[in-house]
Amino acid sequence: MEEFTPMDRETDDIDEDGYRANVGIVIMNGDRQVFLGGRAGARGWQFPQGGIRHGELVEEALYRELAEEVGLRPGQVEEVARTRGWLHYRLPKQFIRHDSSPLCIGQKQRWFLLRLGTADSALKFDSTEIPAEFDRWRWADWWDAVHDVIYFKRRVYSCALHELGAHAFPEGLPPYPNWWEERMMRGQPTEKAAPER
Repeated sequence: MEEFTPMDRETDDIDEDGYRANVGIVIMNGDRQVFLGGRAGARGWQFPQGGIRHGELVEEALYRELAEEVGLRPGQVEEVARTRGWLHYRLPKQFIRHDSSPLCIGQKQRWFLLRLGTADSALKFDSTEIPAEFDRWRWADWWDAVHDVIYFKRRVYSCALHELGAHAFPEGLPPYPNWWEERMMRGQPTEKAAPER
């Protein structure tokens, strides 16, 4: 099974409820497709994301993670939107390290929508000394990440894309793909996953 990104408990900001502060990054091209990265050495696909360090501003974490994970600098992207508040997800029991302190039970994320303002060739996975998060990538349709991400992140991806999508698609969000309802229900509680439109 795919594992989540390792945490550094010396520097990561974990709140009193056990949620690690994190930024999520949706990079959009001129055709309003989004960047999906393939996890290095794993099957999963996801958006760039990473922990916010103690004392670090959300924006500082955004641009640090952008450089570490995909090699982009602030001048190569334009911020289109960000979520109004934190979006949370809990880790499944098998991913919780109960012998660690502080105990982390999940992540709380601020999501950013960025427009790529440079050539695709600027996307690089080896621009820092940090081990590569991704070993492949592709441009994908707006909702594809919800299908391809590991199951316990689907709800938070759906929430982020609904909120940010209002800025990417002011004329109205793209229709849900045929797989939407079945995929959202797999491994989840039985209530609706996304607001009706």
